[in-house]
Amino acid sequence: MSPLRLLILGLLFYILYRLLIGGGKKLSSRKRRGESKPESSKGVNDVLVEDPLCHTLIPKGQAIQLYHNHQMLYFCSNKCCKKFLSEKGAEK
Repeated sequence: MSPLRLLILGLLFYILYRLLIGGGKKLSSRKRRGESKPESSKGVNDVLVEDPLCHTLIPKGQAIQLYHNHQMLYFCSNKCCKKFLSEKGAEK
């Protein structure tokens, strides 16, 4: 075999080695930190709720909450919450 072929084969084996061993090191470093999955693959734990005034869907954790007539209501903004209260106040 020529020296050029040996060099190319050696380079290919090195790349293959780094691909196989490099992936294992990343996995073991995640285990050392206590992570089971990458951040991007973790599920979302927030539920969407509907604004009763404008019917916009918003994550429950970001919604403005109002307890009204023994019921929890969720609003997309303070503006919608105040408008709801002014309309419900006029009805009574």
